[in-house]
Amino acid sequence: MPKIVQTRLTLIVTPHFNLAATTAFIDPFRAANYLDGAAHFAWDIASGAGGPCLASNGMSIDTLPLADLRAAPRDMVLVSSSWTPEAHFTPQLSSALWRWAQAGTTLGGIDTGAFLLAQAGLLDGRRATVHYEHMDAFGERFPACTLSEELYVFDGNRVSCAGGAASFDFALQIIHMARGDALANAAARYLFHGAVRPPGTAQNDAPLEPLGNTAPSAVKRAIALMERNLETPLPIAEICTQIGISHRQLNRLFATFVRKTPALYYRDIRLDRARGLVTQTELAMSEVALASGFASQVHFSRAYRERFGLPPRADRIEGRVPFEFRAWPMHRKMR
Repeated sequence: MPKIVQTRLTLIVTPHFNLAATTAFIDPFRAANYLDGAAHFAWDIASGAGGPCLASNGMSIDTLPLADLRAAPRDMVLVSSSWTPEAHFTPQLSSALWRWAQAGTTLGGIDTGAFLLAQAGLLDGRRATVHYEHMDAFGERFPACTLSEELYVFDGNRVSCAGGAASFDFALQIIHMARGDALANAAARYLFHGAVRPPGTAQNDAPLEPLGNTAPSAVKRAIALMERNLETPLPIAEICTQIGISHRQLNRLFATFVRKTPALYYRDIRLDRARGLVTQTELAMSEVALASGFASQVHFSRAYRERFGLPPRADRIEGRVPFEFRAWPMHRKMR
């Protein structure tokens, strides 16, 4: 009987990692082994110190100390991180990742794990993805990496996944590449994962974002223009000219389908971008303001407080609380 060639995986988790995304990645490999009656895939889970590691939903998993594994040969090593990944970057982690990189190991990230690979300098000149909530921060911090809005990305021996349910598709694609369609399809069926989303699938389906199928084309085209011009906002009159309708008609459509004026909606999505940069980077507030289309920092701070209930400097501190303690809206305005 031919010897089974085993694919060896290591997941490195950081405090407040996303448990659902991590187990969604592991479970297809478990199913593949079970269904084929062979240990095609083996995995272990590590963290910096080892022992219990708290996930973002308040649950913990047991982990091995990274020091016990950093010299172990592996086919694939992935970092699974969530909120404030940069807080968990250590020389020990960087050294371990570089050791595996030099051995030819495939390295990857789940959710915000790509931040830690990029911080180690392991994604320069590569394509990668992160959860859409963190894309602006990633793009600002790591311009040497080409950021993709796809669910998961394979770029040679660098891989990444946006997390969530996409981790299922990511793992099933790895099974497909290692063991073929039959086993990947069997694992998907066993886990009731009805349709495997292929490489190249966008995180958010553009035709359905952000207002589903109900909004007219003019509204969607106006929003698309706004989203492409956050740093240097277009005058609303210019948006109307480009999509071919009057200012009054655009106002009427936004009132019906968005419940905001075009100007207010535009301001709010720029502030949403600003909040990501405030809470997920160390950029100076003046740089955040400019990157979000506000020429005046005073105007930026006032608008930020109006939208989120606290000034950006306070949000930089309070907005970094562990994710399991957060809720949306993250802050309530004082009555």
